[in-house]
Amino acid sequence: MRAQARFHQGHSRLGGGVAIRRARAIHCISGYWVHSQWIGFAEHPHSGRLHDGLGETGHIAGQNVTIEYRWADGQFDRLPALAADLVRRRVAVLAAFAPPTALAAKSATTTTPIVVFVGGDPVKLGLVASFSRPGGNITGVGGLTIDLVSKRLEILRELVPKADSIAFLVNPSNPTSATQIENMQEATRALGLRLHIYRATSEHEVNAAFAEISQVQAGPVVVGADSFFITLRDQIVALAARYNIPTTYETRESVAAGGLMSYAPNFRDAYRQVGVYVGRILKGEKASDLPILQPTKFELVINLKTAKALGLDVPLSFQQRADEIIE
Repeated sequence: MRAQARFHQGHSRLGGGVAIRRARAIHCISGYWVHSQWIGFAEHPHSGRLHDGLGETGHIAGQNVTIEYRWADGQFDRLPALAADLVRRRVAVLAAFAPPTALAAKSATTTTPIVVFVGGDPVKLGLVASFSRPGGNITGVGGLTIDLVSKRLEILRELVPKADSIAFLVNPSNPTSATQIENMQEATRALGLRLHIYRATSEHEVNAAFAEISQVQAGPVVVGADSFFITLRDQIVALAARYNIPTTYETRESVAAGGLMSYAPNFRDAYRQVGVYVGRILKGEKASDLPILQPTKFELVINLKTAKALGLDVPLSFQQRADEIIE
């Protein structure tokens, strides 16, 4: 039986760039269906690594497995309907990335296996019973990304040692926002810094936040861990450049786009692990028997060109610690 492929592409404006929403349905002999969701732009920088992980278990998209994508474009209120639609299609596995997506998937089904990658603690989020024995129908990777918010602050402070206050951009719609704020409050108290919290759930609010940060001189910016902010990557990087504000980000892609620096787990490896778990479930293993994995690889990325534009001196010792230097 010959496989047939249908491709549908659409464009929507997100921040300063064009986001592509792509849905792909490929009819295959095997009958396996894997449904994956990301919040944000369709050309996700790590989607290829998900395929790599599937390939390690013998599953090749377009040959013996079908992958269909759903995009919420950062609009969290769309997630429940998207998850419910996928469940109605009786898919074999759901892959969900970021806490809002994972929680929507969990609410949609108690039987369909779900593999997640979340920046927060999946136990505290109510996704699983424990790291070693998840129970239920959910497993995956606990990214610990939100726990690194304070670490990003410490590293940023090395580049801006004279700063006496810090601005923190957070999305209050994210289930992990309260924990992120608590972590930042503790970190700034320990460093003797004043903390200015800016909450944003839309492009307009992000614009307004940076304008005020600049006006009141709130200090360097730490961008909170949030998939919505990832979709606005180009916009946030452009705002930081426009207002000449040193800013640290969640992903290396923001640094590659012109941001100053990032410190985070190796997302490429995490997405590969998600693909491996999806493949193992397709082969018959149960999600409840697969322990939650935690990242072991972390990356510090610095953009020297951006640092120079901001008038920052990056010590050689700092550069030697970096896992990647963008010039």
